[in-house]
Amino acid sequence: MWLGLLIRHQPEWHTYWRNPGDSGLPTMLKWALPAGVKAGEIDWPTPVRLPVGSLLNYGYEGTVLLPVPVHLPADFASNTLDINLRADWLVCKIECIPESGDFTLSLPTDTPIRAHEKAFAAAFAARPVELPDVKAVAHADAGAIVLRVEGLPARLVGERAEAFAETIGLIEHAAPLQRRWHGDAWEGRLPLSPQRSASPEIVPVVLVFGKDSIRVEASMATPWSEVAAVAPKPEQTFDFGKYGASARNDGSLVAPQASLSFTVALLFAFVGGLLLNLMPCVFPVLSLKLLGFADHAHERARLVAGGFAYTAGVLLSFIALAGLLLALRAAGEQLGWGFQLQEPGFVAALAVLFTLIGLNLAGVFQLRAVLPANIGGWQIRHPLADAFFTGVIAVAIASPCTAPFMGAALGFAIGLPATQALLVFASLGLGMATPYLIASLIPAVARALPRPGPWLMRFKILMAFPMFATVVWLIWVLGMQTGIDGAAAMLALLVVIAFVAWVWGSPAVGKARLALGVPAIFVLGVALAWAVPMLREASPDAGSAIEQGWEPWSAQRVAEYRAQGRPVFVDFTAAWCVTCQYNKRTTLADVRVLEAFAGKNVALLRADWTSRDAAIGEALTHLGRSGVPVYALYTVDEFEPPRLLSELLTVDEVRAAVVAL
Repeated sequence: MWLGLLIRHQPEWHTYWRNPGDSGLPTMLKWALPAGVKAGEIDWPTPVRLPVGSLLNYGYEGTVLLPVPVHLPADFASNTLDINLRADWLVCKIECIPESGDFTLSLPTDTPIRAHEKAFAAAFAARPVELPDVKAVAHADAGAIVLRVEGLPARLVGERAEAFAETIGLIEHAAPLQRRWHGDAWEGRLPLSPQRSASPEIVPVVLVFGKDSIRVEASMATPWSEVAAVAPKPEQTFDFGKYGASARNDGSLVAPQASLSFTVALLFAFVGGLLLNLMPCVFPVLSLKLLGFADHAHERARLVAGGFAYTAGVLLSFIALAGLLLALRAAGEQLGWGFQLQEPGFVAALAVLFTLIGLNLAGVFQLRAVLPANIGGWQIRHPLADAFFTGVIAVAIASPCTAPFMGAALGFAIGLPATQALLVFASLGLGMATPYLIASLIPAVARALPRPGPWLMRFKILMAFPMFATVVWLIWVLGMQTGIDGAAAMLALLVVIAFVAWVWGSPAVGKARLALGVPAIFVLGVALAWAVPMLREASPDAGSAIEQGWEPWSAQRVAEYRAQGRPVFVDFTAAWCVTCQYNKRTTLADVRVLEAFAGKNVALLRADWTSRDAAIGEALTHLGRSGVPVYALYTVDEFEPPRLLSELLTVDEVRAAVVAL
């Protein structure tokens, strides 16, 4: 007969498989049965992957039944079977709670019991099967177990598989599984854990091909005495080849194979922050910096204080944004750097902000015309607030970008404890603010600028146009997320907002302000009621256009092309990433690059992260990155990690990397 423990999880909670992975505990059952009655082990259903930050666990969500076979002796004569069970399990969401229960059943032995037949049938259907024709063998190779499986059903040949090792303390669960097909034989490379505590002669593994789960027991062909111990991940020194700078003569990089040290991550973040000032996405904010410099160039104390206020704005904004990112990732969200621009509401808010900044610089409205004098004049008397706010805006508009060195540092920081991770992000902010801070401290910079005069007013109006250019970009991003209807609704809303700002903020309106202002507020309310619902719902066609020669990315598609003997180039991109768009329209559209791809029969895939996509987020995590752009070049050898190209692509770099395939 079969007995089982039925667990109904609350949403977002889970319990664990027989091998819980990097953390957790398996459910334990202890039976008290009459003499002669014996209970077997749990017949575990196939688990699911449960990523938690940089860790990977295995377990169950929703409803799961853990069945156990129970054997009664032939001479069992009692009319009832009295069963006592002590069950212990660990249930986790973000926090984990150890729970237990004592259960009793008294079952009649003369009547068939089928009340839970469907639940057991579902549990049996979910367990992995063992096929008599399937044979498996394993051997050790360079710190990993290579599993070779033959005799799999023909319908599975060429399909992508996930592997779940049953043995605790054997493999590095979160490491990417490298897999390939040799004819009808499947091979997978499972990296050994640096803290390996198991040396099994038989390696049991569950292979999951879509809805098919197959359990194999691979005999270990390599004696464990000959398997070199895997060294724990060391604290590394500065090494371009491992952490994101040029590692090869062709300018390409390999996906990171080891962790950065904390010190190197801080250095990389600082250098990445410096370079972030040169990225295209930051150019609009430079106009605000220049304006602040010009406005107070000959007021030494204000200029220095403004430099520190801007630095404080940048640092606090980076730390706040990083804290939110880490909290959401800890809650199970697959998010990366720039995640806020995956939300249409945030993009719309930025469009409104930059429109108002542009209108204010152009003189369309003034805060002093609508606010009380003691508030409207606060901006003038407290320029430190302007400098601080400029730092906040700089982070808001620059955060989607990933500069050289920055990708490796942030990818490493995501897996650190919160305090260390926030220090890495603070180092990034310090790097971004340093040029402006140094310039404010050097008197020669201020002396190079002319004294304030009529030219400054013209300069302010001139600086409004980079703000309007930023609005154009934001509307395009919004259109990629919500479709043409969402973009049109936002444009209409901005026209109304501009009208309201002029009515209430322009001295030229004069006595007509109240007569025009009340209807303007009413029109704004109507516009919001019409536009906001259109901005909440993504259009099914938004962002779906793929240029000729490219196709949408999926991990399965990458595996299929590599199995066919074709190398693959993946462009991890997003509409809100200006650097991504620049590279796409220059280097990746260059005839010489396209000819190089064609000459090597490279498959071109584009992973569009404009809107939230957990699969793309997971792929970036496996590459050691947390934001875009990322450019990965996969060879036909499925055991070879992809080469990562630099964030600012050049034609020569891409061509050299392709020629080296």
